[in-house]
Amino acid sequence: MNLIINKEALEKSGKFSNPDWTAKGEPRAKVGLKHLSTLWFNTGTLCNLACKNCYIESTPGNDRLVYISHAEVVTYLNEIRDQDLGTTEIGITGGEPFMNPDIIPIMESVLERGFELLVLTNAMRPMMKCADDLLRLNHKFGSKMTLRVSVDHFQPELHEDERGKNSWKPMMLGLKWLSDNEFSIDIGGRTRWGEEEEKLRSGFARFFADNNIKINAFDRKQLVLFPEMEPAEDVPEITTDCWGILNVDPSDMMCSSSRMVVKHKGDDRPTVQSCTLLAYDRQFDLGPTLVEASKPVSLNHVFCAKFCVLGGGACSVKDETFSGN
Repeated sequence: MNLIINKEALEKSGKFSNPDWTAKGEPRAKVGLKHLSTLWFNTGTLCNLACKNCYIESTPGNDRLVYISHAEVVTYLNEIRDQDLGTTEIGITGGEPFMNPDIIPIMESVLERGFELLVLTNAMRPMMKCADDLLRLNHKFGSKMTLRVSVDHFQPELHEDERGKNSWKPMMLGLKWLSDNEFSIDIGGRTRWGEEEEKLRSGFARFFADNNIKINAFDRKQLVLFPEMEPAEDVPEITTDCWGILNVDPSDMMCSSSRMVVKHKGDDRPTVQSCTLLAYDRQFDLGPTLVEASKPVSLNHVFCAKFCVLGGGACSVKDETFSGN
């Protein structure tokens, strides 16, 4: 699996071991929370698929993050209201969110409170089992709800290279159903095969046209192409000087505008983490409440450098670049 970090090599190099200093003794870059625009909920890491390069290693047997309940989600929605945090978007990821038995009540509570809602899904059988409820929510809330469907590549054989045999047809059934029923949808694709972005977008454009899928492949918010995170022994650490050297604004990082709520297996309550990609790393647990989790985040992980600062990845539907399920 490409996302497994070579921990032995990292330990040997001394990189990413100290939250304040790099292995060379330079001050590590940190990102402050300027505004909690987006709050993510991980509904649990169980999934109906076991993808080759899953960002969060979700499988039918991985329950390291357990199902979050409707009541637990409401607690955080209440905190947003009570603390006047001004959050406008709620993201839902997994695992496959539609495997969580509380997914429809969770979605409905989010939408009833006026948030924009983004749900990441593979659009397969778990989603289709919720078809009647989804039609009802779409009729009631319309464009306030967006479903991002994982289509790793426009060629079925490459999609199934990532997702597994016989994963293309059920995904297509779900994607066509969403498009035909006028849902607000976007697509999460992958760049792991090394093609140029323009070629990928042109291929997806033909795929959308051939299948009458109502998506503009050249709109970066409708077709999101995720950077890959291959294991590498020489991922550079991000220092405070890197912002100027790389011409990157720390306020463009995910952790300057978002947090994610997870529930670790065995814990009594959820906790808030800095990032959608670091769900298992306890050093990025920032506390049980959103207020406690507003502290600055040290870019003390390979993914901080590889995915966000150097790869340009982000998650919010409001951003120009994205990450996904």
